[in-house]
Amino acid sequence: MTAIRPFQLSVDQAELDDLNARIDRTRWPEGETVSDWSQGTPLAALRDLVGYWRSGYDWRACERRLNALGQYMTEIDGLDIHFIHVRSPHPGALPLVMTHGWPGSVIEFMGVVERLTQPDDPLVAFDLVLPSLPGFGFSGKPSATGWGVERIGRAWGQLMERLGYSRWVAQGGDWGSAVTTAIAVQQVPGCAGIHLNMPIGRPVPEDLENPSPAELKALGALKHYQDWDSGYSTQQRTRPQTVGYGLVDSPVGLAGWIFEKMWAWTDNRGSPFDALSRDQILDNIMHYWLPATGASSARLYWESFGSFAPREIALPVAVSAFPKEILPTPRKWAERNFRNLIHWGEMEKGGHFAAWEQPEAFAAELQTAFAALR
Repeated sequence: MTAIRPFQLSVDQAELDDLNARIDRTRWPEGETVSDWSQGTPLAALRDLVGYWRSGYDWRACERRLNALGQYMTEIDGLDIHFIHVRSPHPGALPLVMTHGWPGSVIEFMGVVERLTQPDDPLVAFDLVLPSLPGFGFSGKPSATGWGVERIGRAWGQLMERLGYSRWVAQGGDWGSAVTTAIAVQQVPGCAGIHLNMPIGRPVPEDLENPSPAELKALGALKHYQDWDSGYSTQQRTRPQTVGYGLVDSPVGLAGWIFEKMWAWTDNRGSPFDALSRDQILDNIMHYWLPATGASSARLYWESFGSFAPREIALPVAVSAFPKEILPTPRKWAERNFRNLIHWGEMEKGGHFAAWEQPEAFAAELQTAFAALR
Protein backbone atom coordinates (compact mmCIF):
# COMPACT_ATOMS: atom_id res chain seq x y z
CA MET A 1 0.00 0.00 0.00
CA THR A 2 2.99 2.30 0.44
CA ALA A 3 4.42 1.50 -2.97
CA ILE A 4 5.27 4.23 -5.48
CA ARG A 5 3.68 3.14 -8.76
CA PRO A 6 4.61 4.58 -12.17
CA PHE A 7 1.63 6.20 -13.88
CA GLN A 8 1.22 6.81 -17.60
CA LEU A 9 -1.56 8.86 -19.13
CA SER A 10 -3.15 7.17 -22.12
CA VAL A 11 -6.68 8.46 -22.49
CA ASP A 12 -8.87 6.22 -24.60
CA GLN A 13 -9.78 7.81 -27.93
CA ALA A 14 -13.42 7.07 -27.18
CA GLU A 15 -13.27 9.60 -24.34
CA LEU A 16 -11.97 12.29 -26.67
CA ASP A 17 -14.62 11.40 -29.25
CA ASP A 18 -17.29 11.67 -26.56
CA LEU A 19 -15.98 15.11 -25.59
CA ASN A 20 -16.23 16.28 -29.20
CA ALA A 21 -19.74 14.88 -29.55
CA ARG A 22 -20.86 16.67 -26.40
CA ILE A 23 -19.40 19.93 -27.68
CA ASP A 24 -21.25 19.44 -30.96
CA ARG A 25 -24.55 18.98 -29.09
CA THR A 26 -24.15 22.10 -26.94
CA ARG A 27 -27.31 24.12 -26.40
CA TRP A 28 -25.91 27.62 -26.12
CA PRO A 29 -27.62 30.41 -24.16
CA GLU A 30 -28.21 33.85 -25.57
CA GLY A 31 -25.42 36.34 -25.19
CA GLU A 32 -24.91 38.62 -22.23
CA THR A 33 -26.58 42.03 -22.19
CA VAL A 34 -23.34 43.89 -21.49
CA SER A 35 -20.17 44.39 -23.51
CA ASP A 36 -17.71 43.04 -20.94
CA TRP A 37 -17.19 40.16 -18.48
CA SER A 38 -19.35 41.64 -15.71
CA GLN A 39 -22.12 39.05 -16.20
CA GLY A 40 -19.65 36.18 -16.47
CA THR A 41 -17.87 34.49 -19.36
CA PRO A 42 -19.00 36.23 -22.56
CA LEU A 43 -20.64 34.07 -25.22
CA ALA A 44 -18.23 35.08 -28.00
CA ALA A 45 -15.15 34.43 -25.85
CA LEU A 46 -16.37 30.99 -24.83
CA ARG A 47 -17.40 30.07 -28.36
CA ASP A 48 -13.91 30.97 -29.53
CA LEU A 49 -12.23 28.85 -26.85
CA VAL A 50 -14.58 25.89 -27.34
CA GLY A 51 -14.22 26.10 -31.12
CA TYR A 52 -10.48 25.71 -30.72
CA TRP A 53 -11.01 22.92 -28.18
CA ARG A 54 -13.12 21.06 -30.73
CA SER A 55 -11.03 21.60 -33.84
CA GLY A 56 -7.50 22.77 -33.02
CA TYR A 57 -6.50 21.58 -29.56
CA ASP A 58 -4.24 18.52 -29.15
CA TRP A 59 -4.62 16.70 -25.83
CA ARG A 60 -2.02 14.14 -26.88
CA ALA A 61 0.69 16.82 -26.77
CA CYS A 62 -0.12 17.53 -23.14
CA GLU A 63 -0.26 13.81 -22.41
CA ARG A 64 3.21 13.28 -23.89
CA ARG A 65 4.68 16.18 -21.92
CA LEU A 66 3.30 14.90 -18.61
CA ASN A 67 4.42 11.33 -19.27
CA ALA A 68 7.92 12.54 -20.13
CA LEU A 69 8.26 14.31 -16.77
CA GLY A 70 7.56 11.20 -14.71
CA GLN A 71 4.14 10.60 -13.15
CA TYR A 72 3.39 8.33 -10.22
CA MET A 73 0.68 7.09 -7.88
CA THR A 74 0.81 6.10 -4.25
CA GLU A 75 -1.92 5.24 -1.77
CA ILE A 76 -2.13 7.37 1.37
CA ASP A 77 -4.89 6.84 3.94
CA GLY A 78 -6.76 4.67 1.47
CA LEU A 79 -6.69 7.23 -1.35
CA ASP A 80 -4.60 7.20 -4.53
CA ILE A 81 -2.49 10.34 -4.85
CA HIS A 82 -1.20 11.28 -8.29
CA PHE A 83 2.04 13.24 -8.45
CA ILE A 84 4.85 14.30 -10.75
CA HIS A 85 8.37 13.74 -9.45
CA VAL A 86 11.32 15.34 -11.19
CA ARG A 87 14.77 14.92 -9.66
CA SER A 88 17.40 17.51 -10.44
CA PRO A 89 20.60 16.29 -12.17
CA HIS A 90 22.50 18.39 -9.60
CA PRO A 91 23.49 16.55 -6.41
CA GLY A 92 22.25 18.06 -3.19
CA ALA A 93 19.18 19.68 -4.76
CA LEU A 94 16.63 20.86 -2.19
CA PRO A 95 13.40 18.78 -2.23
CA LEU A 96 10.32 20.94 -2.81
CA VAL A 97 6.65 19.94 -2.77
CA MET A 98 4.42 22.41 -4.65
CA THR A 99 0.62 22.40 -4.34
CA HIS A 100 -1.81 23.83 -6.88
CA GLY A 101 -5.28 25.22 -6.19
CA TRP A 102 -8.72 25.58 -7.81
CA PRO A 103 -9.39 25.93 -10.70
CA GLY A 104 -5.82 24.91 -11.36
CA SER A 105 -3.84 21.69 -11.53
CA VAL A 106 -0.26 20.50 -11.93
CA ILE A 107 -0.42 22.24 -15.32
CA GLU A 108 0.23 25.50 -13.44
CA PHE A 109 3.81 24.39 -12.81
CA MET A 110 4.84 23.25 -16.28
CA GLY A 111 6.77 26.45 -16.97
CA VAL A 112 8.92 26.23 -13.83
CA VAL A 113 9.92 22.55 -13.82
CA GLU A 114 13.06 22.92 -15.92
CA ARG A 115 13.94 26.29 -14.38
CA LEU A 116 13.89 24.82 -10.87
CA THR A 117 15.40 21.38 -11.53
CA GLN A 118 18.05 22.36 -14.10
CA PRO A 119 19.25 25.89 -13.31
CA ASP A 120 22.65 27.08 -14.50
CA ASP A 121 23.72 27.40 -10.87
CA PRO A 122 23.57 23.95 -9.21
CA LEU A 123 23.40 25.62 -5.79
CA VAL A 124 19.82 26.77 -6.42
CA ALA A 125 18.45 23.49 -7.83
CA PHE A 126 15.37 21.66 -6.53
CA ASP A 127 13.95 18.17 -6.68
CA LEU A 128 10.28 18.75 -7.47
CA VAL A 129 7.24 16.86 -6.17
CA LEU A 130 3.97 18.08 -7.70
CA PRO A 131 0.93 16.27 -6.27
CA SER A 132 -2.65 16.57 -7.46
CA LEU A 133 -4.98 17.46 -4.61
CA PRO A 134 -7.45 14.73 -3.54
CA GLY A 135 -10.45 14.95 -5.82
CA PHE A 136 -8.48 16.91 -8.43
CA GLY A 137 -6.77 15.80 -11.62
CA PHE A 138 -5.87 12.13 -11.59
CA SER A 139 -5.76 11.69 -7.82
CA GLY A 140 -8.47 9.59 -6.20
CA LYS A 141 -11.79 11.10 -5.12
CA PRO A 142 -12.54 10.92 -1.39
CA SER A 143 -15.62 8.79 -0.71
CA ALA A 144 -16.11 10.12 2.82
CA THR A 145 -15.66 13.41 4.63
CA GLY A 146 -12.41 14.32 6.31
CA TRP A 147 -10.01 15.19 3.49
CA GLY A 148 -9.44 18.80 4.52
CA VAL A 149 -6.22 20.77 4.17
CA GLU A 150 -4.79 19.58 7.48
CA ARG A 151 -5.06 15.95 6.43
CA ILE A 152 -3.69 16.77 2.98
CA GLY A 153 -0.72 18.50 4.60
CA ARG A 154 0.04 15.40 6.66
CA ALA A 155 -0.37 13.25 3.55
CA TRP A 156 2.22 15.36 1.73
CA GLY A 157 4.59 14.68 4.62
CA GLN A 158 4.06 10.93 4.15
CA LEU A 159 4.62 11.32 0.42
CA MET A 160 7.93 13.12 0.91
CA GLU A 161 9.05 10.48 3.42
CA ARG A 162 8.21 7.69 0.98
CA LEU A 163 10.31 9.40 -1.66
CA GLY A 164 13.25 9.34 0.72
CA TYR A 165 13.29 13.01 1.66
CA SER A 166 13.97 13.63 5.35
CA ARG A 167 14.25 17.42 4.96
CA TRP A 168 12.25 19.43 2.46
CA VAL A 169 10.40 22.68 1.82
CA ALA A 170 6.85 23.40 0.61
CA GLN A 171 5.21 25.98 -1.65
CA GLY A 172 1.66 26.92 -2.59
CA GLY A 173 -0.92 29.47 -3.69
CA ASP A 174 -4.74 29.36 -3.51
CA TRP A 175 -5.64 25.95 -1.98
CA GLY A 176 -1.92 25.24 -2.20
CA SER A 177 -1.44 28.16 0.19
CA ALA A 178 -3.93 26.65 2.64
CA VAL A 179 -2.30 23.21 2.42
CA THR A 180 1.22 24.64 2.74
CA THR A 181 0.15 26.77 5.69
CA ALA A 182 -1.35 23.66 7.30
CA ILE A 183 1.97 21.86 6.83
CA ALA A 184 3.75 24.66 8.68
CA VAL A 185 1.14 25.06 11.43
CA GLN A 186 1.23 21.32 12.15
CA GLN A 187 5.02 21.30 11.79
CA VAL A 188 4.80 18.20 9.63
CA PRO A 189 8.04 16.25 10.20
CA GLY A 190 10.70 17.02 7.60
CA CYS A 191 9.41 20.43 6.53
CA ALA A 192 12.13 23.05 7.01
CA GLY A 193 10.20 26.06 5.70
CA ILE A 194 7.50 27.25 3.32
CA HIS A 195 6.89 29.74 0.51
CA LEU A 196 3.49 31.27 -0.20
CA ASN A 197 2.28 33.37 -3.11
CA MET A 198 -1.10 33.93 -1.46
CA PRO A 199 -0.46 34.40 2.27
CA ILE A 200 -3.59 34.82 4.34
CA GLY A 201 -3.81 37.89 6.58
CA ARG A 202 -6.60 40.01 7.98
CA PRO A 203 -6.70 43.55 9.40
CA VAL A 204 -7.21 44.36 13.05
CA PRO A 205 -9.32 47.38 14.08
CA GLU A 206 -6.38 49.79 14.35
CA ASP A 207 -5.44 49.02 10.73
CA LEU A 208 -8.72 50.58 9.61
CA GLU A 209 -8.10 53.90 11.37
CA ASN A 210 -5.29 55.09 9.11
CA PRO A 211 -4.66 52.45 6.43
CA SER A 212 -1.53 52.56 4.29
CA PRO A 213 -1.75 52.39 0.46
CA ALA A 214 -1.04 48.63 0.63
CA GLU A 215 -3.80 48.18 3.19
CA LEU A 216 -6.27 50.25 1.14
CA LYS A 217 -5.52 48.04 -1.86
CA ALA A 218 -6.06 44.89 0.19
CA LEU A 219 -9.29 46.16 1.72
CA GLY A 220 -10.60 47.14 -1.72
CA ALA A 221 -9.71 43.75 -3.17
CA LEU A 222 -11.44 41.97 -0.29
CA LYS A 223 -14.61 44.01 -0.82
CA HIS A 224 -14.55 43.35 -4.57
CA TYR A 225 -14.11 39.63 -3.95
CA GLN A 226 -16.99 39.52 -1.49
CA ASP A 227 -19.32 41.62 -3.67
CA TRP A 228 -18.52 40.35 -7.17
CA ASP A 229 -16.13 37.42 -7.24
CA SER A 230 -17.12 34.96 -4.50
CA GLY A 231 -20.27 33.39 -5.97
CA TYR A 232 -18.37 30.32 -7.14
CA SER A 233 -16.92 29.72 -3.66
CA THR A 234 -20.29 30.17 -1.93
CA GLN A 235 -21.80 27.56 -4.23
CA GLN A 236 -18.88 25.14 -3.88
CA ARG A 237 -18.58 25.43 -0.10
CA THR A 238 -22.33 25.03 0.49
CA ARG A 239 -23.68 22.85 -2.35
CA PRO A 240 -20.76 21.24 -4.21
CA GLN A 241 -22.83 18.25 -5.28
CA THR A 242 -25.45 20.42 -6.94
CA VAL A 243 -22.99 22.34 -9.10
CA GLY A 244 -21.07 19.14 -9.81
CA TYR A 245 -23.75 17.64 -12.05
CA GLY A 246 -23.39 20.34 -14.68
CA LEU A 247 -19.61 20.51 -14.41
CA VAL A 248 -19.21 16.76 -14.92
CA ASP A 249 -21.82 16.45 -17.68
CA SER A 250 -21.21 19.53 -19.84
CA PRO A 251 -17.78 20.41 -21.22
CA VAL A 252 -18.99 23.87 -22.21
CA GLY A 253 -20.46 24.42 -18.75
CA LEU A 254 -17.16 23.38 -17.18
CA ALA A 255 -15.17 25.59 -19.53
CA GLY A 256 -17.35 28.61 -18.82
CA TRP A 257 -17.02 28.04 -15.06
CA ILE A 258 -13.21 27.88 -15.17
CA PHE A 259 -12.45 30.26 -18.06
CA GLU A 260 -14.00 33.17 -16.17
CA LYS A 261 -11.31 32.82 -13.49
CA MET A 262 -8.59 32.89 -16.12
CA TRP A 263 -9.89 36.38 -16.94
CA ALA A 264 -10.67 37.58 -13.41
CA TRP A 265 -7.58 36.28 -11.64
CA THR A 266 -4.71 36.79 -14.08
CA ASP A 267 -2.69 39.94 -14.69
CA ASN A 268 -4.12 40.83 -18.09
CA ARG A 269 -5.16 43.81 -20.20
CA GLY A 270 -8.74 42.64 -20.74
CA SER A 271 -8.32 39.14 -22.18
CA PRO A 272 -7.24 35.93 -20.45
CA PHE A 273 -5.00 35.30 -23.45
CA ASP A 274 -2.83 38.24 -22.40
CA ALA A 275 -1.59 35.98 -19.59
CA LEU A 276 -2.16 32.39 -20.74
CA SER A 277 -2.46 30.65 -24.10
CA ARG A 278 -5.51 28.71 -25.24
CA ASP A 279 -3.50 25.50 -25.01
CA GLN A 280 -2.48 26.22 -21.42
CA ILE A 281 -6.06 26.94 -20.41
CA LEU A 282 -7.41 23.84 -22.15
CA ASP A 283 -4.66 21.57 -20.78
CA ASN A 284 -5.86 22.66 -17.35
CA ILE A 285 -9.58 22.27 -18.14
CA MET A 286 -8.89 18.75 -19.38
CA HIS A 287 -7.60 17.92 -15.87
CA TYR A 288 -11.17 18.51 -14.72
CA TRP A 289 -13.03 17.09 -17.71
CA LEU A 290 -11.26 13.76 -18.29
CA PRO A 291 -11.32 12.53 -14.65
CA ALA A 292 -14.77 14.12 -14.08
CA THR A 293 -13.72 16.10 -11.00
CA GLY A 294 -16.25 18.95 -11.14
CA ALA A 295 -17.97 17.77 -7.96
CA SER A 296 -15.01 16.23 -6.12
CA SER A 297 -12.81 19.30 -6.55
CA ALA A 298 -15.62 21.63 -5.46
CA ARG A 299 -16.07 19.51 -2.33
CA LEU A 300 -12.75 20.76 -0.92
CA TYR A 301 -14.51 24.10 -0.38
CA TRP A 302 -17.14 22.32 1.73
CA GLU A 303 -14.41 20.58 3.70
CA SER A 304 -11.98 23.40 4.33
CA PHE A 305 -13.08 26.87 3.26
CA GLY A 306 -12.74 28.02 6.87
CA SER A 307 -9.03 27.20 6.66
CA PHE A 308 -8.46 30.38 4.66
CA ALA A 309 -7.76 32.25 7.87
CA PRO A 310 -4.61 33.69 9.44
CA ARG A 311 -2.50 31.11 11.27
CA GLU A 312 0.52 31.64 13.48
CA ILE A 313 3.59 29.93 12.05
CA ALA A 314 6.91 29.35 13.78
CA LEU A 315 8.72 27.75 10.82
CA PRO A 316 10.58 29.97 8.33
CA VAL A 317 8.16 31.58 5.88
CA ALA A 318 8.90 33.26 2.55
CA VAL A 319 6.36 35.27 0.57
CA SER A 320 6.16 36.56 -2.99
CA ALA A 321 3.46 39.21 -3.43
CA PHE A 322 2.19 39.46 -7.01
CA PRO A 323 0.36 42.70 -7.91
CA LYS A 324 -2.88 41.19 -9.27
CA GLU A 325 -3.39 38.65 -6.49
CA ILE A 326 -7.13 38.40 -5.79
CA LEU A 327 -6.70 38.69 -2.00
CA PRO A 328 -3.46 40.56 -1.37
CA THR A 329 -2.00 40.60 2.13
CA PRO A 330 0.16 43.56 3.14
CA ARG A 331 3.41 42.66 4.82
CA LYS A 332 2.23 44.30 8.06
CA TRP A 333 -0.69 41.86 8.32
CA ALA A 334 1.46 38.87 7.45
CA GLU A 335 4.15 39.67 10.01
CA ARG A 336 1.64 39.29 12.82
CA ASN A 337 1.45 35.56 12.16
CA PHE A 338 4.78 34.72 10.51
CA ARG A 339 7.23 34.86 13.39
CA ASN A 340 10.17 33.92 11.17
CA LEU A 341 9.66 35.77 7.89
CA ILE A 342 12.83 35.10 5.90
CA HIS A 343 11.87 36.71 2.56
CA TRP A 344 9.28 39.13 1.19
CA GLY A 345 9.31 39.76 -2.55
CA GLU A 346 7.21 42.49 -4.19
CA MET A 347 6.73 41.47 -7.80
CA GLU A 348 6.18 43.75 -10.79
CA LYS A 349 3.82 41.53 -12.79
CA GLY A 350 1.58 38.54 -12.25
CA GLY A 351 -1.69 37.53 -10.69
CA HIS A 352 -3.25 34.67 -8.78
CA PHE A 353 -1.67 31.92 -10.92
CA ALA A 354 1.86 33.09 -10.21
CA ALA A 355 3.94 30.14 -11.45
CA TRP A 356 1.74 29.80 -14.54
CA GLU A 357 1.74 33.48 -15.50
CA GLN A 358 5.30 34.48 -14.57
CA PRO A 359 7.40 31.29 -14.51
CA GLU A 360 10.81 32.99 -14.76
CA ALA A 361 10.15 35.48 -11.97
CA PHE A 362 8.43 32.85 -9.85
CA ALA A 363 11.34 30.41 -10.12
CA ALA A 364 13.83 33.15 -9.26
CA GLU A 365 11.78 34.02 -6.17
CA LEU A 366 11.89 30.43 -4.91
CA GLN A 367 15.63 30.23 -5.48
CA THR A 368 16.13 33.44 -3.51
CA ALA A 369 13.57 32.64 -0.82
CA PHE A 370 14.95 29.25 0.12
CA ALA A 371 18.65 30.15 -0.16
CA ALA A 372 18.96 30.45 3.61
CA LEU A 373 17.50 26.99 4.15
CA ARG A 374 19.90 25.05 1.95
